[in-house]
Amino acid sequence: MTTMTETSARFREFKMPDVGEGLTEAEILKWFVQPGDTVTDGQVVCEVETAKAAVELPIPFDGVVHELRFPEGTTVDVGQVIIAIDVAPGSGDAPAPAAAAPVQEPAAEPEAEAEPKGRTPVLVGYGVAESSTKRRPRKGAAAAPEAAAVAAAVQAELNGHGAPAAPTPAPAVPVQGGRPLAKPPVRKLAKDLGIDLATVVPTGKDGIITREDVHAAAAPAAAEAPAAVASPVAPAPAVAEAPAVVSDSARETRIPVKGVRKAIAQAMVGSAFTAPHVTEFVTVDVTRTMKLVAELKEDKDMAGVRVNPLLVIAKALLVAIKRNPEVNAAWDEANQEIVQKHYVNLGIAAATPRGLIVPNIKDAHDKTLPQLAEALGELVTTARDGKTSPAAMAGGTVTITNVGVFGVDTGTPILNPGESAILAVGAIKLQPWVHKGKVKPRQVTTLALSFDHRLVDGELGSKVLADVAAILEQPKRLITWA
Repeated sequence: MTTMTETSARFREFKMPDVGEGLTEAEILKWFVQPGDTVTDGQVVCEVETAKAAVELPIPFDGVVHELRFPEGTTVDVGQVIIAIDVAPGSGDAPAPAAAAPVQEPAAEPEAEAEPKGRTPVLVGYGVAESSTKRRPRKGAAAAPEAAAVAAAVQAELNGHGAPAAPTPAPAVPVQGGRPLAKPPVRKLAKDLGIDLATVVPTGKDGIITREDVHAAAAPAAAEAPAAVASPVAPAPAVAEAPAVVSDSARETRIPVKGVRKAIAQAMVGSAFTAPHVTEFVTVDVTRTMKLVAELKEDKDMAGVRVNPLLVIAKALLVAIKRNPEVNAAWDEANQEIVQKHYVNLGIAAATPRGLIVPNIKDAHDKTLPQLAEALGELVTTARDGKTSPAAMAGGTVTITNVGVFGVDTGTPILNPGESAILAVGAIKLQPWVHKGKVKPRQVTTLALSFDHRLVDGELGSKVLADVAAILEQPKRLITWA
């Protein structure tokens, strides 16, 4: 999909790209540039979250940011313009941003038809101030201080504290067309906290109100006001009419389900009710595997890579798949076919701040132990940093989920959609175990293998799980069975 359009010889627009496979929308998490900033080809301008991952978007040309079309927190359809770039700055006055095209009104006043030169730069996603196009201009600069005083008086009356103290003189609050300067997320924060921006003293560059300014303005009100603060521009509402945003002190917190979490929920429901799951368990003595891990950590050939039990378990699963290749398959519902995979893209479930994701190691079956260790390390680091790309999560065939890191003995994992099997690894604990006819303390863990019973029958699933267990009990089989 083309993500760039040319509106003139001077201005270019960058569209929200499809950063995954057939994704239709993405949420803008963070802008790294503002109007007036200079950008270069390849520079990251924003971070977006898709249904699969958080992705940084680079701009494909040089220039100066003219306009950001959407504020942070907005979900944007693929193909919509998100930023406009002036690729020939200094060649003349820039036209008003496209998003702020004048609105035709039946009786527009002359002042609203002309755009004065030397205006204040536009803010994120707002374009030209609404007062110059969508409504009549205010009657004078005194309107802002009057609004501040009235709002403060109404707030104090609603809170039952009588007349407020004299407000700070309004010139301390720069305005654009009668509107205090603030970015959309800051405006939303002020609205949620019931703060009139006209009463907030700005500390940001060029007189822009920051989040800290809003919190500072809200602090005194929170100390004096009752728990439920009424809106300063409307009569005190009943409890049932409280705003949708719930404070931390409330009895409930509501979190919108979107992005990665929404995709996870939909995928898990689809998998659980589409593929007939079967889960088998085995408890195994992994003492020799733990000794091998300790030896590998000291091996010079493994220098610079992370060595842990998961590395040996991953290699054991790859060997088991090689011995039982029929398990590495997918169900094609549309064509009513079983698709055998002659490669293994090994998925590793990773917990991140945005939820559980499953990136996979491409062609893991072809990697040596050091190469597998390096790929595992890169996968985990990238996932924790929130930089996993959609491509890294596509095309998985079999997955490992290590629930043991949470101290859990085992579980019944749900298949990653489109995959045939998933191996859950429990906590490795020192337990009494019969070894060579005597009860001794040994390192023991429980493995659980869930598989799609349309593809994998009980015999095949049992063979795969038994092979993994046998390798972990006697890791020399990594050589004799490979």
